[in-house]
Amino acid sequence: MNDDNAERPWDETIATLLEDLSDVQDRLLEVLAEKRHVMARGDLEGMARLQPLEQELCHRLQLCHDRRAALLHRATENGLPSGNLGELASAVNLRGERGLRRRVDHAATRMRLLQHHSLANWVLAQKALLHASQMLEIIATGGRFQPTYGKDGCAPARGALVDQEV
Repeated sequence: MNDDNAERPWDETIATLLEDLSDVQDRLLEVLAEKRHVMARGDLEGMARLQPLEQELCHRLQLCHDRRAALLHRATENGLPSGNLGELASAVNLRGERGLRRRVDHAATRMRLLQHHSLANWVLAQKALLHASQMLEIIATGGRFQPTYGKDGCAPARGALVDQEV
């Protein structure tokens, strides 16, 4: 955290951090939604186009995290509650407004939403990977599967979908 923040009132410093965090969260939600659409379409060019933007937003999110850590460290040094930004915001709310704490809660809710969207994208990627893996296995084995039970060495070599003779 820079020296300017050490001189600013606590509520202003927290508010500035929350503004920056909100901006990053908004952009990242947009990018994750777009990424989900390009993944569903199988648009490799679209995914490649989104990668630098996603990395830049992740970097900005990391900077917000670092600022939050420095702010909480400063709070500890000053004997203020430093378990999380919500506690600190409640303790330093100099104007007695509920707005600062509400903004902290909103940021936490948005972060959970980002986690949800990231997980949804991860599941979509895993499903696509599983599908590709299964297709490669079918191609590599010529459609012959090992039986899960029985005495025969393998299942019938021909399948009704592949072979006209069956």
